[in-house]
Amino acid sequence: MTPIAPHISAFFQQRLPVERGTSQHTIDSYAYALKLLLEYASARLGVAPSQLHLEQIEATLVSSFLSHLETQRGNTARTRNARLAAIKSFMRFVEYRVPAAIEQVRQVRAIPMKKTDGRLVKHLTLDEVRAVLDEPDLQTRFGLRDRAMLHLCFAGALRVSELVGLTLSDVTLGDQPSIRVHGKGRRERCLPLWKQAAADLRAWMAVRGQPPVPEVFLNRRDRQMTRSGVAYLLKKYVGDAAKTCSSLDGRQLSPHVLRHTCALMILQATGDIRKVSLWLGHAHLQTTQCYLEVDPTERLEAIEAITPPALRRGRFRPRDELIASLTAR
Repeated sequence: MTPIAPHISAFFQQRLPVERGTSQHTIDSYAYALKLLLEYASARLGVAPSQLHLEQIEATLVSSFLSHLETQRGNTARTRNARLAAIKSFMRFVEYRVPAAIEQVRQVRAIPMKKTDGRLVKHLTLDEVRAVLDEPDLQTRFGLRDRAMLHLCFAGALRVSELVGLTLSDVTLGDQPSIRVHGKGRRERCLPLWKQAAADLRAWMAVRGQPPVPEVFLNRRDRQMTRSGVAYLLKKYVGDAAKTCSSLDGRQLSPHVLRHTCALMILQATGDIRKVSLWLGHAHLQTTQCYLEVDPTERLEAIEAITPPALRRGRFRPRDELIASLTAR
């Protein structure tokens, strides 16, 4: 039997950060997925997580774990697929370290991803965005922070991890204000700031102070703002804005909705999906195609460009006299 603990340690200490250069966000996501798997295996097999063996993490147990995520934890198919991707990545690593486990690894890696619903991305109207951004109290230090933070998240179409990871050295507030964004896959992009977004960021920087952390946005303890902190503040301001903007009432919105909203606004302004892809920092244009499903502009142009066939018109005449008299009314 092969203890699994040393392989997990090597996976997170050597394979991901050193050999693959994986981002910290991805490492955290993979660690959480394997944590859930080991906790599930421990409870099911009656063995402490540190005492589990590689041979016990076989395809049947992994499949049962994936079902547990959806039925017991209420996770969506997308979340289930993300957890499975982490497990498969670990199994690929194990395949080379433990040749005797090749067949077991092959069976786990053969577990298929689950098909997900192709739903339209959630987004806000500009009036709804304005209502949310008008809520922070600009007479307070944290009101200035919240306005700048949410405005930058929207204007830069930033992922929440990109927003909270933004450092002072990434910000340029000169004649041409811009930010350098560290995105997925260690890809960087430089984004110019809108005039009002730059003004909000300057206002926050003026009262931010000089705490010993490099991140731009701080929590009340002057530490780096967390992703959950951003989500909490957005939820709070959406609830407040719903009092004056009824369309926000009852909406459950994540910070990613601000990113979607900016992407659609750029698409409608430019009509160029490639520019949207560059702004969002997508590695592949195919990833950006989902915004074409939401924006009806291209479909309307297609309809206007088509000359419909001229069809013979007719009128239905009921044979029954009573029905005819009622139809004529």
